[in-house]
Amino acid sequence: MYTPRTPRVVAARKLHARRAREEHRRFLVEGPQAVREAVASGVAVEVFGTVEAEERHRALLDAAVAQGARRSQVTAEALACLAETVHPQGLVAVCRHRDVPLAEALAGGPELVAVLVDIRDPGNAGTVLRTADAAGAGAVVFAGQTVDPYNGKCVRASAGSLFHLDLVRGAEPVAALAALRAAGLRTLAAHLRGAADLDRVEAAGGLAARTAWLFGSEAHGLPEPLAAAADAVVRVPIHGRAESLNLAAAAAVCLYASARAHHAPVEAE
Repeated sequence: MYTPRTPRVVAARKLHARRAREEHRRFLVEGPQAVREAVASGVAVEVFGTVEAEERHRALLDAAVAQGARRSQVTAEALACLAETVHPQGLVAVCRHRDVPLAEALAGGPELVAVLVDIRDPGNAGTVLRTADAAGAGAVVFAGQTVDPYNGKCVRASAGSLFHLDLVRGAEPVAALAALRAAGLRTLAAHLRGAADLDRVEAAGGLAARTAWLFGSEAHGLPEPLAAAADAVVRVPIHGRAESLNLAAAAAVCLYASARAHHAPVEAE
């Protein structure tokens, strides 16, 4: 049984640091649900589990081994070293990076894409990734200085959605905007002071086309030149006295407005 000093545990623990994740193109996920998603997507390399967790999740571990993942039993202390949560659930998996080039993501013809520009908060980024998945987006682009999508907090906030859609990272924002437009997507920049009102854009049928939404950081918003280069700059209307919505909430409103337009029921004749 592996302990905190076992070399494989020591090596896996280093993946908490971005430098190690980049060097090995590996990252960690924890908890049975996240591990299940990793196994289902075929990126799990090794699964560490306590005796109790292995007994509870035998079928999951068997599936991981069947896909070629290594199964490693660890002490509770070793598992705690690998996990980042206060109360770990007994399983942690080492996974291969699964990001793809932007061209590959666009080749699939996604109807909806979310682009995160210079977003530093991993919880916000992971939540937007989860929302994009729920809204039916085909890809999420981490552009500019946006946080590493394999950051543990971002992975946990995505609640498994990290494994469900195309993930692009490291894209240069202006080049990404040009590629999105060249691929036939309408580019909409979400901005607190946008000239277009989201409700009016939706009512006018402006969200029916294939769309890429651009979201900037909560502190600074989208860079003005990038927003100006988009096909339209759109604000979420504030009907009450709140100054604004936070990034994740605003992204949810925008992405679901597009989802409604793309999945509107067809009325019977």
